Amino acid sequence: MAGSISLTAAAAAATVAGTAFSVYSGMQNAEAQKKGLAMQAAAQKSAEASALKQEQSSQQAVNRANQKQPDTASILAAAQEDSKGGVASTMLTGPSGVDTSNLTLGKSTLLGS
Repeated sequence: MAGSISLTAAAAAATVAGTAFSVYSGMQNAEAQKKGLAMQAAAQKSAEASALKQEQSSQQAVNRANQKQPDTASILAAAQEDSKGGVASTMLTGPSGVDTSNLTLGKSTLLGS
């Protein structure tokens, strides 16, 4: 009988040791999983930053390739056409000066009285 009790105690001790090892192993696996997730998050953040930088440099390259250029030919043609009118082509007053009726602001006397 004493042999069967010690055999039962040994089996119970082995079960407790197996359970303790399983718990310890599970905790180690959980820590390793947390580290792996942190490393994956850092790698993803780095990849996103790299993709954003690549997108910006690509956009800058497209903008450099598609720069808007002034149409100098049409600007010069318009200036030459305006110069054919002589003094009358000035934008300020023209050859006859300023029409004084445009300066009265609706009143015909001085100081609006």
